[in-house]
Amino acid sequence: MTLSDTAIKKLKPRDRAYKKADERGLYLLVTPKGSKLWKFKYRYEGKEKKLSFGSYLDVSLKKARDKRRAARELLADGIDPSDHHKAVLASQSGRAANSFEVIGREWFDRFSPSWSKGHLDRVKRQLEKDLYPWIGGLAVEDVDAPALLSCLRRIERRGAIISSHRTRGVAGQVFRYAIATGRAVRDPSQDLRGALAPANSTNFAAITEPKQVGELLRAIDSFEGFFPIQCALKFAPLVFARPGELRNAVWKDIDLEKAEWRYFVTKVKVKHIVPLSKQAVAILEDLHPLTGNHPYMFPSIRTWKRPMSENTINASLRRIGISKDEMTAHGFRAMARTILDEELGFRPDMIEHQLSHAVKDPNGRAYNRTKFLPQRKEMMQAWADYLDELKNEKRSGQ
Repeated sequence: MTLSDTAIKKLKPRDRAYKKADERGLYLLVTPKGSKLWKFKYRYEGKEKKLSFGSYLDVSLKKARDKRRAARELLADGIDPSDHHKAVLASQSGRAANSFEVIGREWFDRFSPSWSKGHLDRVKRQLEKDLYPWIGGLAVEDVDAPALLSCLRRIERRGAIISSHRTRGVAGQVFRYAIATGRAVRDPSQDLRGALAPANSTNFAAITEPKQVGELLRAIDSFEGFFPIQCALKFAPLVFARPGELRNAVWKDIDLEKAEWRYFVTKVKVKHIVPLSKQAVAILEDLHPLTGNHPYMFPSIRTWKRPMSENTINASLRRIGISKDEMTAHGFRAMARTILDEELGFRPDMIEHQLSHAVKDPNGRAYNRTKFLPQRKEMMQAWADYLDELKNEKRSGQ
């Protein structure tokens, strides 16, 4: 049963301290002297930890719940709320006048007014999500290569290889600004050349730069072949399913009214839900009169009793002038994963769920097909709208 202000006010001290739970790890600790202290219990890397949110006299029930929500969001991003809290306190103290976070914010405020909104948002996320929680409270001269590498390894572990390289570059700019202003003597990011996984280490070529994505989408719109293949090409970037899942898609798994595609992912043996954007639904509504009375959404050009071949999408990309070194059918997944994280700022765990990666959450729970479903619906619509924006931009890349 959750707490209420009325219930909290009725709590009386006892001989020993006792707890009154709210929900999702938040509780009040009532001391023998009558103090009512907010605590948040959570697990990080398999260990139980606690974080204090202050006294009920200073922190209302609503504010305590807001703090809990913020802490759980940090956990979902793989960040320990206690470490983040310590870094914030350190960056705000007099001792940390030369901390990495203080200098990073100074550098950001000085140079960001001349940046595009997309670049500004991406750099801000890289600093606040990937760097400040871990090294923000350290004096900039105390941040060494291993400490920075630890931050970048966390980015690699969530599959954002390109982002790890970009974040190293951002950190390097902060260090060089610190050197120029007399608060550091060297840039440890230079020591990490060759220490990160190569940005092109994936076996599947993928376009991940927004301007080039726009060019790709315009090229796809120019495809004039078999209509189901046209639809598959347009549908693929919107849902970023595995190529085998896309080509074997069947109509019985589609609910156009609910705007959902539900199917079993054999690779990771989980049931998966793909929320369909308005743009994706429109493609299927166009296709349904042609193939809707057959099992497969995207049948073979030779017989509609079988799905299109595993090479159809790749061959179609070649036909519109996209080389195998630029983009593959599987590359739509890397494209979405990178841009949803770096450009649109969606949470990595939510992206991983939509990619149907059977990963466990910070509390050790296994993949759940309905987790984040409302948020994922919003994400998929935002993704489709963003792709439309890229496609409709002029070729000058304004």
